Amino acid sequence: MAVRSVPAAPPAELEPWQWPEAHWRAVVGQVRAGRPLRPAAWPEGARCAVALSFDSDHETNELRDGGKSIGRMSQGQYGARQGVPRILAILERYGVPASFYVPAVVATLYPEEQRRVVREGHEVAIHGWIHERNSILPAAAERDLQMRAADALEAITGRRPVGIRTPSWDFSPHTLAITREMGLLYDSSLMADVDCYELEMDGQPTGVVELPVEWIRDDAVYFAMNRFSALRPYTPPEGVFDIFRREFDAAYAEGGLFQLTMHPHMIGYRSRIWILEEIIRHARAHAGVWFATHADVARYVKETC
Repeated sequence: MAVRSVPAAPPAELEPWQWPEAHWRAVVGQVRAGRPLRPAAWPEGARCAVALSFDSDHETNELRDGGKSIGRMSQGQYGARQGVPRILAILERYGVPASFYVPAVVATLYPEEQRRVVREGHEVAIHGWIHERNSILPAAAERDLQMRAADALEAITGRRPVGIRTPSWDFSPHTLAITREMGLLYDSSLMADVDCYELEMDGQPTGVVELPVEWIRDDAVYFAMNRFSALRPYTPPEGVFDIFRREFDAAYAEGGLFQLTMHPHMIGYRSRIWILEEIIRHARAHAGVWFATHADVARYVKETC
């Protein structure tokens, strides 16, 4: 069972600034970015790789905390009824593959959606069981849910997932050990670089490729809304597109990876879906751009670097 030891807590009366060096080094060293995995060239001499992804959370954003709000679940259902079809139509129009991260509960609620995603040439990968928060789970429960999620996706789509994105990018001290135990090719939940790298655990290479994410390349931070909290959209769609475009332009100039995270129930609205189409059009206007799933990127850098 992939339950690993974590750094023992120092005496409770100690503040972090009083921690002994051995303790804070152990905390920092649990999971780290290892060797960089930026290839000298991308397939067929491409200058830049573009990896688009969609987190199909749907109703699980509400369910994971035991919520029963019909209104919030209807917002999630929009992702299935309107968001995913709009996204798939654009991807088909431009012949662009993408990766979809799907909680097992969502896949069970919408099995035909996942089958369509795979039929149309896209990747379906692990995104937890019910969009749970890994860092508050017992290690055994996290392991069980991650493995059951993989089994559920395979049963529904006919393909065993090779990658994971933890729900809300929440990474526990046990997540990487479970991922390695499962033999997964890659993770896409951490933020130590803009290009791929190999993950290390306690100073040792794991063979797991990281495709790093970042909140500034995620539509949720700009468009999320909760009327019972202070969470309100604060950036107009034009501003979000400008941020995404500048991120792509820099990745292209550096010859690296442009990775983007979107959510069907957020990007899939009439006033926002154009961002996806325009970022594809903008990237395609540049010579030497390789559009690929996260799995394809991970395979390529692991074989090449």
